[in-house]
Amino acid sequence: MYKVKQFFRRIYNLYRWLPIIWKDQDWDDYYIFEILKFKLKNQAEYIGYHDRHMSAKRDAEIMMLCVRLIEKVQDEYYGKEYLEYCESEMKFTPSETYPGHYEMEFEELSEHYNDYFKKYPLIYRMVPDLNAPKDEIAFHIAKINEKRAYKLLFTILEQNIRKWWD
Repeated sequence: MYKVKQFFRRIYNLYRWLPIIWKDQDWDDYYIFEILKFKLKNQAEYIGYHDRHMSAKRDAEIMMLCVRLIEKVQDEYYGKEYLEYCESEMKFTPSETYPGHYEMEFEELSEHYNDYFKKYPLIYRMVPDLNAPKDEIAFHIAKINEKRAYKLLFTILEQNIRKWWD
């Protein structure tokens, strides 16, 4: 009876994983994160629902935190966040170098990077050149935040992954 149940569980797993594997590509880290995110979501649901050890609920919460961090990393949330603090207009002008082509230019209409800097005061102090243009400082903060998101994700995984699956 167990082998029959195991057989159908494996068929169900194939069905669940098929859309993830179908879309998988070998040329981008996005797909590695898709696989890890899918596995973590499933594991969090299983562990949280069955509640078979004392920290099951907490482990499920931490797994879902990793899922949210993966989503932010995949969407490049921190790398794009600073762009919300400026308004710009995109203009296309005919290229002098390549006839028949256009060059793209950005014209900054307004910016409120100081609000962005206030959001991350400790990171702002880490910027090596505070005399640089504000958009460069904001970009630098964004890169630091993006790096911190990766580091947090992999630190959480490093500290917890063995106990989640043992």
